[in-house]
Amino acid sequence: MTVIKINAITVPAGSGDELAHRFAARAGAVDGAQGFEGFELLKPTDERTQWLVLTRWASEDDFQAWISSPSFAEGHRTAAERAGGDAPKPVSTHSEVWSYEVAGGSEG
Repeated sequence: MTVIKINAITVPAGSGDELAHRFAARAGAVDGAQGFEGFELLKPTDERTQWLVLTRWASEDDFQAWISSPSFAEGHRTAAERAGGDAPKPVSTHSEVWSYEVAGGSEG
């Protein structure tokens, strides 16, 4: 059964492009994780300030194994940090993770 994790990230107006840039810089970092099925960064198209990071996993155990892994920690460091520099200022002001299971749908 597919498990969906959504990280709802609140981003101040004008900072969304930087958030997208940071995600693009680490694209593929999770691709090899056991049970990983897919990733999408969703940009709001209205006045909302929450961007959504949607990931799909084969199981809750697979997701938990990934967030506990060294790869997770490394993937969330910036290039500057990996080179020994300081972390850039956060783009977001708040985030929370939502958890769902697929309960129905269709093959489109």
